[in-house]
Amino acid sequence: MTFEEIKALDDQYVMHAYGRFQVAMDHGKGATVWDVNGKKYIDFTSGIGVCSLGYGDEGWQQAIADQAAKLGHISNLFYTEPYAKVAQKLCTRTGMSNVMFANSGAEGNEAMIKLARKYSYDKYGKGRGTVITLRNSFHGRTITTLAATGQDKFHDYFFPFTEGFRYANANDLDSVEEVAGHDVCAVMMELVQGEGGVLPLDKKFVQGVADLCQKRDWLLLIDEVQTGVGRTGTLFAFQQYDISPDVVSFAKGIAGGLPFGGVMANEKCRDVFTPGTHGTTFGGNPVSAAAACYVLDRIDDALLEQVKEKGAYIRQKVEEMDLPCLGKTLGLGLMIGVEVKGEKTNRELAAALIDNGLLCLTAGAGLRFLPPLVITQEEMDEALAILQRTLSSFKGV
Repeated sequence: MTFEEIKALDDQYVMHAYGRFQVAMDHGKGATVWDVNGKKYIDFTSGIGVCSLGYGDEGWQQAIADQAAKLGHISNLFYTEPYAKVAQKLCTRTGMSNVMFANSGAEGNEAMIKLARKYSYDKYGKGRGTVITLRNSFHGRTITTLAATGQDKFHDYFFPFTEGFRYANANDLDSVEEVAGHDVCAVMMELVQGEGGVLPLDKKFVQGVADLCQKRDWLLLIDEVQTGVGRTGTLFAFQQYDISPDVVSFAKGIAGGLPFGGVMANEKCRDVFTPGTHGTTFGGNPVSAAAACYVLDRIDDALLEQVKEKGAYIRQKVEEMDLPCLGKTLGLGLMIGVEVKGEKTNRELAAALIDNGLLCLTAGAGLRFLPPLVITQEEMDEALAILQRTLSSFKGV
């Protein structure tokens, strides 16, 4: 189908909940994709951090095909091998105790909130269900995860929102103390605020919150939906912060392109969920789990070290360009934010880059780069050349 034909179908039959760029993608290989007209793009988005191994990985395809031919779905009323192996790999590599599977980041965060409230209810009874989150955070688009999100622009339209959330300032331990109370059961944080602008939290602040949680028996909840599965240069970002979370959510890149997510709990929280207290039809789906097994095996120490090196290279080259419309870079590993300055918005800059063959994202007021973890040197250099060529004519402040 042509782009016009696809767009016409979308206009007629799809709810307009997305502001799409005027491109219809067709296929990809590595960190390169082509649209239906045959135009080539270097991908700095990974499907918003999902396609961790890029496109067309033969081993990933084979893992999916083999499992699909064997057993596509059976439900959580029965055991299957793939989800059990994913759980083992995650716990072995993180020190966590056990796992519950879901389908998305929002579902993982919902489960994390429910687990925290049940832990507190089981131990203290009613009246201790408030979760502290951070301003500028983003935790999902369900009613509850929107309420947990610390950005006012997400708190419209869908009233009434779920109660039980209060917001503190990032990197301000006093602010956390100020909103605390006898009704608090947990603190939930992204270690790098992704949608908020790719803003890493200060290590001392995170450790201070962890100490506060331990002293007051609050659960420390870490949202690793975007930062997890190698994106920041360790399997999970919390491994760079020298903390031991009680519960960690994950999704996006774990299955390399298929819907998959969940939560990991530590030993203290391993038995909070009991049969019937939480569930999901597709969580732990065998095909997605087989893909996740393959992805986790590929993300070894060597690849994680490459992620750190590639992220440092991209950030250095962007800053060396000294483009008037761009400022400092932020982030960890291949989760990179770039400040936008001047006459054009980040959305306008992203549109110009896409027109010239570089797919990128926005976050906060800046640009966001989330390339596949396997992006090659050649692909990085081609992307950076497009960036410099496209943005050199835009004025700064």
